[in-house]
Amino acid sequence: MPEYPDLKLYQTHLQRRLKDEPLFGLKLISPFVLRTVEPSVDALIKRRVSRVQRLAKQLVISFEGDLHLVIHLMISGRLQWRPQGDNKGARNSIAELEFESGRLLFTEASKKKRASLRIVDKPGLALLDPGGLEVFAVDAPAFTQRLRASGHTLKRALTDQRVIAGIGNAYSDEILLQAKLSPFKRSAGLSAEQGATLHEACLSVLALWEDRLAQQCGDDFPKKVTAFHEAMLAHGKYGQPCGICGAPIQRIRYADNEANYCAGCQTGGKIYADRSLSRLLKGNWPKRLEDLEG
Repeated sequence: MPEYPDLKLYQTHLQRRLKDEPLFGLKLISPFVLRTVEPSVDALIKRRVSRVQRLAKQLVISFEGDLHLVIHLMISGRLQWRPQGDNKGARNSIAELEFESGRLLFTEASKKKRASLRIVDKPGLALLDPGGLEVFAVDAPAFTQRLRASGHTLKRALTDQRVIAGIGNAYSDEILLQAKLSPFKRSAGLSAEQGATLHEACLSVLALWEDRLAQQCGDDFPKKVTAFHEAMLAHGKYGQPCGICGAPIQRIRYADNEANYCAGCQTGGKIYADRSLSRLLKGNWPKRLEDLEG
């Protein structure tokens, strides 16, 4: 699922292309994509875009008259841009927005139909805000207090949009590795020093990847938005050497997600049992790094 750095990149490019542009058409290719009835699609036609913003993991195209088109990409949703004169479509397209300067294509490479559009007014937009803190807008004490109050593990707290906004599975792995904190540590036991370290790790990791992705993209509209990048140190690196200490990256799979961590940097050498693998290996499941090496 696209997270803060990816969504900021989309936001920047959409703002650049759509500001003050009138919407000429909204074509719903998949009947499941639009999740609201009122205001209607027609209410947006010929209105000009006032701004593009991010709301947690959602993109919001705001129009004059305080109407908003909310895009939730979920796991497989992506955006493509076609400049005026380029009539090429897109595979797995579920909606198309037509502007004077070009077309915005909304695609979803999944049959689960999770990606969505919503047309809302100002009160409706407020209802779509899950309430998570923006890490760049709060200091370390406020950040730490919110995490402690969540009652989650650190991994879950960072990815819960009601707690912290914009961070998901991929960047939480990178953040926790940099902070050298276990993803399974209970947030209620976070010390002030650990909270400050984790807050700083959030700021540095997200800023690093926002800048890195912007440089890779340049002036072109983002074409490859993915949760897996070769330069990442933990996420998607199961079995590969940790970029900090060299120990093999470990993984826990659960539901549709996974946690990638370094036992050497984050858990004092402890290896947590992955449910599927531990059932397979039973008593042979390694408990610590030295067991794994043995």
